[in-house]
Amino acid sequence: MAYIKCQNLSVGYAGETLIENINFEVHEHDYLCIVGENGVGKSTLMKTLLGLVDKKEGNVEFGKNINRKEVGYLPQQTALQKDFPATVMEVVLSGNLSKIALRPFYRKKEKERALLEMKKLKIDSLASRSYRELSGGQQQRVLLARALCATEKILFLDEPTTGLDPQVTKEFYDMLKELNKKGMAIIMVSHDLSVLEEATHVLYLRKNDYVYARKEEFMNTYGKEMKADVNYRNI
Repeated sequence: MAYIKCQNLSVGYAGETLIENINFEVHEHDYLCIVGENGVGKSTLMKTLLGLVDKKEGNVEFGKNINRKEVGYLPQQTALQKDFPATVMEVVLSGNLSKIALRPFYRKKEKERALLEMKKLKIDSLASRSYRELSGGQQQRVLLARALCATEKILFLDEPTTGLDPQVTKEFYDMLKELNKKGMAIIMVSHDLSVLEEATHVLYLRKNDYVYARKEEFMNTYGKEMKADVNYRNI
């Protein structure tokens, strides 16, 4: 069964519709990259899938074992968020907020989960450090650990490597590759075409149109068009 199934989905803001009648599915082990030029609705689509923006038309269905409140989400960082005055452990623990509801404390298992995810990403030694003192790459690892505290099945990422140098970007993509190998479904919005190396599927958004296909089929048919349409890095 699909983790997420979109049927005739239309998204946008206020009186403006950006994309109409989108159909696609995301399953376990899928690595879906959402690409396209600025302003076509990539981030809006992601926020609609997450329930942060109301859909215009159509349906978004989550699988029976998927709770929309328990998916991992790594949004684009604002300057204010980069300067957030909290420790690394506090930021990672906040990934459990959807689970604790009104409870004013974290349980032992939630603290253990946070430490486990930090160890996986090799940032456990930073637990007591101030988040705003970290490098961009370290901050992204912290936010990924936070997102992983919320989910074991599906991860949403919106331009996660913006502002990172090439080596840090590669390391970040390598971490996602390992998560995907273990079954994590990944949905990523990106302007970086190199991310398609690990993608299983591509959703290419164009004005008033879209293409959804397996990566190999997509690159053979639409790769040249996409590179000409948008200023991407070469794969």
